[in-house]
Amino acid sequence: MLPSGLITLDNEVRFRDRVDEYSWSLPQTRQFISSPATGVERAPLFRIGGETARATSLVRYAPGSVFPEHQHPFGEEFLVLEGEFADEAGRYPAFTWVHNPHGSHHSPRSDTGCLLFVRLREMNPDDTVQRVLCLEERTPETGKSEQLLHRFGDEEVVWAQAAAGVRLARAANFHGQEALVVRGSVEWQTDQVRRLEAQSWIRVPPGCPLRLTTLEPSVIYLRVSCRNFGDPGIR
Repeated sequence: MLPSGLITLDNEVRFRDRVDEYSWSLPQTRQFISSPATGVERAPLFRIGGETARATSLVRYAPGSVFPEHQHPFGEEFLVLEGEFADEAGRYPAFTWVHNPHGSHHSPRSDTGCLLFVRLREMNPDDTVQRVLCLEERTPETGKSEQLLHRFGDEEVVWAQAAAGVRLARAANFHGQEALVVRGSVEWQTDQVRRLEAQSWIRVPPGCPLRLTTLEPSVIYLRVSCRNFGDPGIR
């Protein structure tokens, strides 16, 4: 499901997704759109704003593509899903997770081509930690393993690896939750039961629990608390 709130304002395409509704995006229905940089395309998953936006996206770099240097007001978080991403600080192969805090900046590129999961402008400006983690893709034979990648206040980012038939659940909170199926497949329980394959993404609104059950050995990115910190750059 593409972002539903597509509007035009001041001759600029903008998205107005609702934070109080369930949102999801499946790989078989996803569409990538061009970015301002040649060879870089984005599939909006959640977006409020125009080119400057509070956003969750999949970003695809063609081999040799470059994105102009930019800052990260209210932070940037990304996970390399395929290929290799790079900037002036280093190279990031698949299954590298990076947390760039409020006010950081970089000049990104990809020599080989890559696919990223990216979240923008949803970090607490008091969270100043910069972090780069190389994550494990293997899944346990039984049960589950959950690695806490980052915590600040009520925000948590978790890397969950689980065998088939394992329940992954998070209680309802005041600021919503997100999950990306990195590998494998899961059932997602709301008022319906939906099957989510690899690279499926969901956003759960405030006041609702997150309930997933793995259908096969799976790796899942989980984020608890998706907040708006009053970014003045978003209209």
